[in-house]
Amino acid sequence: MKEECLICKASLEYLETDEVMECAICHRKENSKTRCVKGHYVCNECHTAGMDAIIGMCLEDNTKDPVAIIEKMMGQPFCHMHGPEHHVMVGSALLTAYKNAGGDIDLQQALSEMMNRGKSVPGGACGFWGACGAGISAGMFVSIISKSTPLVSEPFRLSHLMTSKALGEIGMVGGPRCCKRDSYLSILAAIDFVKEHLEIEMEKPEIVCSHSAQNNQCIGKRCPFAKVNH
Repeated sequence: MKEECLICKASLEYLETDEVMECAICHRKENSKTRCVKGHYVCNECHTAGMDAIIGMCLEDNTKDPVAIIEKMMGQPFCHMHGPEHHVMVGSALLTAYKNAGGDIDLQQALSEMMNRGKSVPGGACGFWGACGAGISAGMFVSIISKSTPLVSEPFRLSHLMTSKALGEIGMVGGPRCCKRDSYLSILAAIDFVKEHLEIEMEKPEIVCSHSAQNNQCIGKRCPFAKVNH
C-alpha cells in the first residue's frame, strides 16, 4: 500500500555517485543517484506527468489558504507521496493565496514562471543539495512576487531570507525526507514571512497530516503535523 517505486512499488535506494539511468517509462537516459532496489528508474519528467494542470487549478481557486490549495493538488493523480512535483506545488499554492489575499500580481504569468523554475529543482535535492525543493519553492515564490533578479537589492534580500526561513524550519525537524511535511513547513513559514514583510495576510490553518499511512519513512510523533500531536 505504501508508495515507493512507481513501476513495482519496491523501496528506493540512493547511490553515492551519479550513474546513467534509463527511464522505465520514456526510456530517456540521464544521470541520477536514485532508483528502486530492483533497478527501475523514473525520470523527473515522467514522475510529474500531468503537473501542468496546476496552473488551471490555481486560476480557478479563490481561497486565501495556501494549505487548502496544495491539499487539492496533493489529491490529483500527478502528485505522489514524494517527488519533485512539490517543488512547483508549494510556490504555486502560495502565489494563488497571495493573489486572493490582495497581492498585486499577474497570477497566470506568475504561475507559469513558478512552473518553469520549480521544475528545474530535481528530486532528491533535499538530501544531495542540503536544500529541500519545497523550501526553495517558497523562496521562488517571494522572488517572483518581489520581481527579484541578481542585480536588485531588497527583493534579493527578501527572497533569500524566505528560503533560509523555510529551510531552517525543515532542518529543525530533521529527516528522513517527507515531501508533505516539508511542503507544510515551507508554506507556514511563508505565510508568516509575507505578513511581516509585505503586509499581505493569507489564511493560516492548523494542519493535521492525513498522508502518514503512505510514507514508509514517517517520523511519527516527531512530526509537528502528526495526529497524535493535535
